[in-house]
Amino acid sequence: MKAAINRSPFLRQIRRRPLSVLGPLAVLALFYYLFFTSSKAPSKYSYKTKKNGFFSRQHDVIPRNLPGDHIAHYDLNKLASTPMAVYNKEKVLILTPVSRFFNEYWQNLLRLTYPRELLELGFIVPRNKDGDLALKKLEKAIKQIQTGKKENRFSKITILRQDTESLDNQVEKHRHALKVQKDRRASMALARNSLVFSALGPYTSWVLWLDSDIVETPSTLIQDMVSHDKPVISANCYQRYFDEEKKQDSIRPYDYNNWVESEEGLKIAENMAEDEIIVEGYAEIATYRPLMAHFYDPNGDVNTEMELDGVGGAAVLVKADVHRDGAMFPPFPFYHLIETEGFAKMAKRLGYQVFGLPNYLVYHYNEA
Repeated sequence: MKAAINRSPFLRQIRRRPLSVLGPLAVLALFYYLFFTSSKAPSKYSYKTKKNGFFSRQHDVIPRNLPGDHIAHYDLNKLASTPMAVYNKEKVLILTPVSRFFNEYWQNLLRLTYPRELLELGFIVPRNKDGDLALKKLEKAIKQIQTGKKENRFSKITILRQDTESLDNQVEKHRHALKVQKDRRASMALARNSLVFSALGPYTSWVLWLDSDIVETPSTLIQDMVSHDKPVISANCYQRYFDEEKKQDSIRPYDYNNWVESEEGLKIAENMAEDEIIVEGYAEIATYRPLMAHFYDPNGDVNTEMELDGVGGAAVLVKADVHRDGAMFPPFPFYHLIETEGFAKMAKRLGYQVFGLPNYLVYHYNEA
């Protein structure tokens, strides 16, 4: 057998000069692979190696059937939230849960002087009869602005529908009854969380929570609040009304959820069951907490600050990184607090300070 192999000229050539035979075979194999083999059809999102000539392939890859902006890079270390937000072109996201559409809210929103190209809006609307009506009015108002002059358009507007249960009865006196507060505010917390987690972008510097029934604010609301350069800061929410005794227009406190913790409040919490919550502003739960609503001085400096332990949701400005770091609105008892007051507690547990502006007023709609 060995002698037969030695007598074969072809095999002797392979043994003596293997490259002279195997080289041409390798070239033929490569030629066949390049020109006669067919690859499978590319998937919807795939990459194809870029060819350059007949026999060479580059290591670069080019996208096939991919949108042009399918990959975006953001350096969050360069994202800032500063007191010079307009100068630094910082984007502000205004978030509003909407159960009813108030035209006064929308008109007040349009009067804000922060540059529109830096403003994004986010809304969440419940899936019920009131929500359907509110959505119809909201979409009509948005269409008028977003199809108008370019300089009047908002940078982006997001509308979500709330899949969680929402209280159908929106009459003010029923909405604020103590017995419905836990369920109502848990539902509100879920809505707020869905909204901020969906709408917050990698370019957002500030988040302004503005309730849909806030119908009057200073036109410089955003600039005024960012100038304080605080992680969380709340305006003082009042309500205009007609004083029957004095027979004149007047104002009164409305939002009692901006408060400073008290010893009595801590004692009440210690004796509560794990799933119970403290709701501020009700005589049935007397915490004796100092309420920012009672610190308003009509002759005082509007820039006066006070540190808070709880906030409401009427008009609250938040540095976006506070939310990115995990501060959300607990729909469950968190240190016996829930929703916006629970958010303030969570922000403080994360190491952020919470402030209020007792002399800086925004006004709630009066249904009377």
